[in-house]
Amino acid sequence: MAYNVLIVDDSAAMRMLISKVLDIARFDIGACFEAGNGQEALKILENNWVDIIICDLHMPEMDGAAFLEAMRAHKLWRSIPVVLVTTESREYVVSPLLKHLAQGYIKKPFRPETIRSQLAAILGEAYRPDVRELEGRDF
Repeated sequence: MAYNVLIVDDSAAMRMLISKVLDIARFDIGACFEAGNGQEALKILENNWVDIIICDLHMPEMDGAAFLEAMRAHKLWRSIPVVLVTTESREYVVSPLLKHLAQGYIKKPFRPETIRSQLAAILGEAYRPDVRELEGRDF
């Protein structure tokens, strides 16, 4: 089963990197949507179904926390799993989000296998089997 993914990050390079990591990790990806902030992400959700969202916290216009609150208030989107991929490490910022709004957290910089294991834990073992290319790389 192919999964549709939404990557929300204000850095185009980080969005491209995460997309590449998903490919290298051999996840069965259908469509991969990208947004530069929470407002763009909400517009994408209005017209597309996604199975999982990978989201940064610190972005202009609408940050990750505001985006998560807006999407969780929407009847159709509230059950979409979200993994935070962010430089934010302050527990008082991250902890409330993980309790109520997000299912996973990855601190930048990250290793590709960290994304693979987070997504596998949420989606199940939905990736193609050979992931040797990931071992030992940092992003």
